[in-house]
This record gives sequence, C-alpha cells and structure tokens, in this order.
Amino acid sequence: MLIVYAVVVLGILGLIFGIIFDFASKKFAVEVDPKEAEVLEVLPGANCGGCGFPGCGGLAAAIAKGEAPVNGCPVGGAAVAEKVAAIMGVEAGAGEKIVANVRCKGTCEATKEKYEYSGIQDCRAAASLIGGAKSCSYGCLGLGTCVQVCNFDAIHVVDGVAVVDEEKCVNCGKCIDICPKGLIERKPANKAVTVQCKSNDFGKKVKDNCSVGCIGCGICFKECPFDAIIFEDKLARIDYDKCKQCNKCAMKCPTKVIKPKERKKSVVKAQPKVEEAKAEVKPVENN
Repeated sequence: MLIVYAVVVLGILGLIFGIIFDFASKKFAVEVDPKEAEVLEVLPGANCGGCGFPGCGGLAAAIAKGEAPVNGCPVGGAAVAEKVAAIMGVEAGAGEKIVANVRCKGTCEATKEKYEYSGIQDCRAAASLIGGAKSCSYGCLGLGTCVQVCNFDAIHVVDGVAVVDEEKCVNCGKCIDICPKGLIERKPANKAVTVQCKSNDFGKKVKDNCSVGCIGCGICFKECPFDAIIFEDKLARIDYDKCKQCNKCAMKCPTKVIKPKERKKSVVKAQPKVEEAKAEVKPVENN
C-alpha cells in the first residue's frame, strides 16, 4: 500500500507542478518578433561577432527592433542584406566594405632576429619573451595565430608577415582581437594607400631594426595636398576620410613603407599595319 500511496502522491505533485509551469510559461512568456526569427533564418550562422553583436541571434534581434542596419552582416554581404531588407520591408542600401589590414612590412629579409625562437608556434607565447624574436618589438612575429582563428581563409603568412586577402575578408575581427602586437586594424576596402608600420621608435632605431619601417621623417606629411597624413608618436597614419589615393606620399616615402594604390595600366591598342602599296612599274614603250 505504501508504494501505491507514493505513486499517487508523486502523480498529484506532478500534475500540480505541471499546471504551475504551464501557467508560468504563458504568464511570463517573452514574445518574439516573428521578423526576428525570419531574419535569423537567412543569416549565415557564422556567429563570428563581426557585426558587433553577440552572434547571429543578437544581430537578428537588433535588426528586428530597428537597432541595426539590414546590411549589418559582414559575412553574408549584399545577398543576405537583400533578403533581410525584404523581410523588414526596406531598401538594403550599399554598405562600404571594411577589411582587416596588417600594418607591417617587416619580412624575413627586411628585419633581423634577436634570437632563435623554438617554442610554441603561437604569436602570444612568442610575444611574452621580450617581445618576440624579431628585432623590431612592434613587428609581426609571423607565427600565424591570426591565420588559425580566421574561419574564412582570408589571412596567410607570407615571408614572415601576415597578409590579408581582401576579397575573402569579411571584417569579423577575430584576427584583430588575437594579435598580441595590435598590428591588425580595420580599413575601407577601397582605400589602398596605407602606412604599413606601427613602430613608435625613433628613426635611427627603426632603420637599425627594419629596412622598410616608418622613420617619422615627415616627407609624406609635407607632400600630401589633402592634409590626409597624421603624425602620432613618431608614426604616420592615413586619415581615410581625407585621403584621395593620389599616391604622392607613397612615391616620396624614402623607406617605401606606404603602400600605394595600384594604377591600372593603360592598354594602347596596336595600330594595324598598313601594307605599303607596291608601285606597279610599267615598261616604257619606245615609239
């Protein structure tokens, strides 16, 4: 009989708790905007955080509330933006593409090594040992920690320096967050002219450590007709809002640390050869 009583009591308690939970779920339910679910459905689900929100769910909620733009997903690009815009009943608009940029040109040839590093192949570990093996304490260590965290195969180490593939970069920011040197920054994709150095050392020390570092000479500042060069702590940087991509700073830079915008080579079409008319020589008849 005790077993029967126990089963009955448990059944009654289960029924009571079930009624309470059912009431609570309806009473305290948080209504989800149906548009939020629709937006979340079309987002790529990368959860990279490049949009500035905690994953795709956070972005979907913000878009549904009107707190984020419909083209806020850097991974999905224009295709996803158009789908989200259709759900929200607005125009997608054309957003400016932002990409990561590694501000260092200190390749194996351009820099020296203070010692031979044989530890963990991780930039964070290497940086903890007096700034790393490279002679420039500000430079890229080239061990590829940024490469490992990139989900889009958009960054690779080339000759000891990380290089971003701007076609693949979606501005997720993972490489930026993990770089122990703080070398990786965001820039507009349509702005090619960049100062590829972040050393705050004086000119002589920069030259001793790297052949392509910014020595703070100020020539670029004087040459720029648009006031787009800013000097901060012995280092030049570009004001992208003012820069017109004229390349004057890059052409005058003595160490070639400023990356220029590549100009399209004009193709001159070859003119068709004009065949020389052959003169027909007729014999002169003697009368």
